[in-house]
Amino acid sequence: MILKKISSNEAGQRFDKYLKKLLREAPDSFIYKMLRKKNIVLNGKKADGGEKLSIDDEVKFFFADETFKKFCGEIENCSLNIAPYEQAYYKMRDLDIVYEDNNILVVNKPSGILSQKSKPEETSVNEWLIGYLLKKGFITKESLVTFRPSVCNRLDRNTSGMVVCGKTLAGSQYLSRIIRDKSLEKYYYCLVFGELSITKRVTSYLYKDSVQNKVTIYQDKNNVPETLQKEAVFIDTVYRTVCIANNITQLEVQLFTGKPHQIRAQLAALGYPIIGDSKYGDAKRNQLYAQKGVKNQLLHAHKLVFPVSSCKDFAQVSSSVLECPVPMIFNKLLQEE
Repeated sequence: MILKKISSNEAGQRFDKYLKKLLREAPDSFIYKMLRKKNIVLNGKKADGGEKLSIDDEVKFFFADETFKKFCGEIENCSLNIAPYEQAYYKMRDLDIVYEDNNILVVNKPSGILSQKSKPEETSVNEWLIGYLLKKGFITKESLVTFRPSVCNRLDRNTSGMVVCGKTLAGSQYLSRIIRDKSLEKYYYCLVFGELSITKRVTSYLYKDSVQNKVTIYQDKNNVPETLQKEAVFIDTVYRTVCIANNITQLEVQLFTGKPHQIRAQLAALGYPIIGDSKYGDAKRNQLYAQKGVKNQLLHAHKLVFPVSSCKDFAQVSSSVLECPVPMIFNKLLQEE
C-alpha cells in the first residue's frame, strides 16, 4: 500500500485530475477502474474522481510498488528530471524580479527570451521559474509530479517586460482568473515611426494565419472576408501619446483584449509600425535603426495594475501598481541629437 498526503499545491483540484498528473503513464480507463474497485481510495472511502481535494487528505493506492512506479513514469522513483530547470536558472539567473510573495512572482523578461517554450529543446521563463524555486527550496522535485509553477501570461519572444507567474496552485488560479476576467490591467510602452498625437480607443478585428504565424487587421466586421468571419476575433486597445522626438513617438498602450500580435499589427494597420518589428514593420527604416542598436521590436510591458482582492492570500498584491523601466534603447533613441 502506498500513502500520499495532499499538499497545499495539490488541494483545490479534482481528485481525478490529481491522479492523472501523478500516474501520468496510466490510461484514464485504468485510473477509473482502480477507483471503482477501491484500489485507490480517498480518506479511506471509495471515490469516483469528482471530489475536490483538501489539504492533508489521504490517498491510498492498493497495488504493487513496481506498478505504482511504472505508472508514475519512472521505475526508480516518482520524480522528474530537474536538470533542464537547473540549467535554465543558471542561464537566466540575472533576470530581474519585479515582485514576489508566497503565491505569485512577476519578472521583467528581456527581449529575445521565450515566455513559454513550444519545442522540447527550447528554454523559457517557465523553466527558469521552476529552477529558481527549486534553488530557493520553495518546491522539491517530488512536488513537480503533481503541480508545476508556471507562467500565466505570454509575451512574444522579442517583446520585453513583465511576465506574471504562479508559484502555487492558488497563485496560478488567481492569476488565470484576473487575466481571464480582464481585471488585471496591462500597459505597454512602444516606439513607432513618425509623429502621432493620439488618445484613442481603437477596435478592430484580427485574423491569425497559423501557418504563417501572422495576423491581418480588419477595421470592422464588415471588412472581414466571408470565409474568415468565424475565425476573426474582436480586439480592443487604447493608445496614448507619451512624447514625440526625432520623428518617433512613444506611446502607452492599454490592452483590453490580449490576442497574438495585437498591438504590433494594429499599429502597422494604422500606418505607425513599431520600430524594429521585422514582421509588421518597415524593413528599410528598421535597417537604419539596427545601426543605432535596435535588435528587436521596441515594445515593452511596463505596468500592471492588480484588482482589489478580499482574499488574505493576495492582500499584499491587492490594488498594487507594478512598473518596470523600459530598455535603455528607448531613451537613447528619444534623446539622441
